[in-house]
Amino acid sequence: MKLVSFEAGGRARFGVVAGEGIIDLVPHFQDRGITGLRQLIAADALEDARRIAGTHAPDVALADVVLLPVIPDPGKIICIGLNYRDHVAETGRTVTENPSLFTRYPESQVGHLQPIVKPLESDHFDYEGELALVIGRGGRRIREEDALAAVAGYACYNEGSIRDWQRHTSQFGAGKTFAKTGAFGPWMVTCDEIPDPGHLTLETRLNGTVVQHATTDLLITGIPALIRYCSTVMTLEPGDVIVTGTPGGVGAKRTPPLWMKAGPRFQETAGLVMIRARSSTGSGMLRRAWRVQWRTSRPSALPMAASPPWSAPSPSWRRWSVRTGRWRWRTCRGSPASTRAPSCAS
Repeated sequence: MKLVSFEAGGRARFGVVAGEGIIDLVPHFQDRGITGLRQLIAADALEDARRIAGTHAPDVALADVVLLPVIPDPGKIICIGLNYRDHVAETGRTVTENPSLFTRYPESQVGHLQPIVKPLESDHFDYEGELALVIGRGGRRIREEDALAAVAGYACYNEGSIRDWQRHTSQFGAGKTFAKTGAFGPWMVTCDEIPDPGHLTLETRLNGTVVQHATTDLLITGIPALIRYCSTVMTLEPGDVIVTGTPGGVGAKRTPPLWMKAGPRFQETAGLVMIRARSSTGSGMLRRAWRVQWRTSRPSALPMAASPPWSAPSPSWRRWSVRTGRWRWRTCRGSPASTRAPSCAS
């Protein structure tokens, strides 16, 4: 089951992806005080959502909504640094006995096909393709043997990083929390679709060229151990997000450095979902998109993403439909923002 957060009619919603559309779950759960995906997870109501999805037709087309970050309002976004050996090696660091933790904030992430923003203060905008997990039951001091049962599902994350600001001190935070520099989505795939997250392939492409490639069994600290460690430090709550680390091949460690900038498309593949995010800057739009596909042993349940991003917004603009594999042309009416065409962000 694929669960998604989205905006339709100017209102935040959540639902189940079904073919070309979304089954809006808000009408089915609002009388229980559940109006968002994090609340659905906290209420342990995923099976109720599954039953509704089995008996209802889509309410809205995927192509007609604005996708939000999978969990728009997580209590915590816990990121893991230096969790693949090739990434540790390229940074010149050493493997540590325990994982390196740092945090992002909800303001730093956007949803599928929404602009990621290169801040005016830096051109060192780097990519990091990663697997994210969403906590379901949560708790403190979760044992490794119980850890996967605490997971609600998995998603993709572009943990976009401003490298020069990241190097201001020994702490990563400044370079990891600029507004709208990361992307999370497009949806969460429930853990029944991914019984073993330790055997996924993670691949990142920039402008069609593979720049990162790894398998999740190469994580220095695997997912069960990460959940144990994080839950020892803090209480993990339903809807909390753990971003598990990026493999080697980041742009900052290439010669010359390879930064995200106007023109290239960022693509990440791994096993179950896809993410694309347009990019913009205060000085002009960066026409860049990134795609994530997850391939597991059950490919029939997993849609394939198409590469083309948005095109120019005037006098008409077109949008690539991930689901139909075709361009959707629309005529601009009013400002680009009113038609949801790409626009500059400050």
